[in-house]
Amino acid sequence: MTSTLEEPAAVAARRLEIGSGSISYFRAGSGRPVLFLHAAGGAGEWGPHHQRISEQYDLIAPDHPGFGSSDDLPEVRGIDDLVYHYLDVLDRLGLDQVDLVGASFGGWIAAELAVHSPERVRKLVLLGPAGLRIPEHPVADLFIMTPPQLVGALFHDPGLVQSALAVEPGVEDILRSYRDLGALARFAWKPYLSNPKLEGRLRRISAPTRVVAAEHDRIIPRAHCERYAAAIPNAELVVVDDCGHALYGERPDAVTAAVTDFLES
Repeated sequence: MTSTLEEPAAVAARRLEIGSGSISYFRAGSGRPVLFLHAAGGAGEWGPHHQRISEQYDLIAPDHPGFGSSDDLPEVRGIDDLVYHYLDVLDRLGLDQVDLVGASFGGWIAAELAVHSPERVRKLVLLGPAGLRIPEHPVADLFIMTPPQLVGALFHDPGLVQSALAVEPGVEDILRSYRDLGALARFAWKPYLSNPKLEGRLRRISAPTRVVAAEHDRIIPRAHCERYAAAIPNAELVVVDDCGHALYGERPDAVTAAVTDFLES
């Protein structure tokens, strides 16, 4: 198995009143602010990758509306609403500009935010991002996959798949998973996990950008990362070997280094 980062120190979640309710977020570290937008999974978690980034930066990791411990915020209905939501979050936190890191679904949000308000993003890192429509390389349908099928698709290492499947989820875990999946459907059901207009707008991104792809991604094919890197001006593509879509879950050392090295450069 390739997951080697140490377990992180406990970081307490905070609340931010915004819109019709409030969201949950983690914040730790000091230095330049980094906003980390989680994937369809991963809400409510402070993982080893978060801890490692927070040792060098002021890391802010919120739960999207409807995910994790954040309120639903029914006024936030689509991907464009999420962009304005996060601009409001930055304003409420007094952050004029941030380094922006987004994973999978969070990478889609990050790309849309960098397109809409390029001046708010100093550097951009997209980890296996969703958001593009490439018919010849379709994204896996998360809504019809069973939990074992999803786990098998997320990881490349069979040992990690077996380890994940050996853990019996509790009732709270199951309920949390269903809530997150329902929130994902609210934002990404139709068109499925994509914005057909996004690719043509990526030229607006002005931040130095690194796109990090998994070598063996069975959720969002690597062609999507390649298309992002080709469409964003001067973007660079980094491929993590022997890795599936769960980038920082499978190869946390390599993926976290790909993020922090780029932010430092």
